Amino acid sequence: MDQALQKRLIEAIATTVIDHADELTNLDQAIGDGDHGLNMMRGFKDVMADADDLATRPLPDALRAIGTKLVMKVGGASGPLYGTLFLTLGKELPAAPSQADATRALAAAIAAVMARGKSEPGQKTMLDVLAPTQAELAAGGDDLLARLKSRAAASAEATVPMRAIRGRASFLGERSIGHMDPGARSSSLMIEAVCDVLGG
Repeated sequence: MDQALQKRLIEAIATTVIDHADELTNLDQAIGDGDHGLNMMRGFKDVMADADDLATRPLPDALRAIGTKLVMKVGGASGPLYGTLFLTLGKELPAAPSQADATRALAAAIAAVMARGKSEPGQKTMLDVLAPTQAELAAGGDDLLARLKSRAAASAEATVPMRAIRGRASFLGERSIGHMDPGARSSSLMIEAVCDVLGG
């Protein structure tokens, strides 16, 4: 993990979230309070502004700094959840992670998000993308990046027929069915961005 690659990863994640802010807002307007895209854009614009500095830090320090920014800037439910995700990855990953390191760290981060959100996979949340992606990562094998990208996108799509059990969307009951979860979509976008950089 050199500085150039780390900067490309940070910028790819931030740019992807910012570029899809309208889509995320539209998804959240259907089943949430309509601010997911704007909140995420605000947080990742702050990350983008510090990309040069973040790229010079060891990977664990950079991830913890991103997590702190997201907690401070994103707000709503997403700030603490995504903040927890990045803070835990920063705590668990070494500076030069292997696939095994990444698999273990993502599992720990998912557990931390589950604890923070008092939720689990199957409840129409970001966990419905993170957990299947971690399982795919653990499987390893050929074409892993392409498979991770495909699994993340398919897992976000799979939240459409789900009924929301946690979060603002759960108040809608049956009316939450038929809409993609915005947190699942933003998670899939970040995973796809990472895969594109690492595969590029």
